[in-house]
Amino acid sequence: MLPPIFRFWGAHPGWELAMLPLLGVLIFAYLLGSVPFGMLVAKFMNLGNLREIGSGNIGATNVLRTGNKKAALLTLLLDGGKGAAAVLVARHFFGNEAAQVAALGAFAGHIFPIYLRFKGGKGVAVFLGILLALNFWTGLSVCTTWLATAFIFRFSSLAALVAALSAPVWLWVFGLISTTGLGLILALLIFVRHGQNIKRLLAGVEPKIGAK
Repeated sequence: MLPPIFRFWGAHPGWELAMLPLLGVLIFAYLLGSVPFGMLVAKFMNLGNLREIGSGNIGATNVLRTGNKKAALLTLLLDGGKGAAAVLVARHFFGNEAAQVAALGAFAGHIFPIYLRFKGGKGVAVFLGILLALNFWTGLSVCTTWLATAFIFRFSSLAALVAALSAPVWLWVFGLISTTGLGLILALLIFVRHGQNIKRLLAGVEPKIGAK
């Protein structure tokens, strides 16, 4: 099932007013998701410009390539936290449908941030934070999938792809049938954002976790 922001056709009379809170949630979540914590952490800890390091990505994996594990962990927590916060705030004030809209908005904000001229990250940490907020056990299962894949193969990108594929399955397993559509959309976006990584994996030249 698609997130409610897409379900305009056949809406009840007065749907324009009903959609206003969801539109506000979408904008709020997008702006929150757009905050480039990786770049802010790197700047605060004098690690240099992430755009000129490694893959040029603004996420935790690229921060780790600076050699600073604390900065990478902080980036991971902040990026995941903004996704989780968007979902939890939306759910608290407007319910579960708004939480799905917030999830989509926060994820879109991270990969297409207005503060960085729409050139953002790949969304893995935000994705995990979103899932943990939507359903803790689903999020924990996807995180475990990521960790297991990363531990075995030592490729962050491969771990992200496998975890993304597992997300709709775990959502279904834990009974969040109405949220599997959102999981599929986010998984698809992660695959799109990892297009170059997929090519490097197939070519055998993808850098492993911890490579500077």
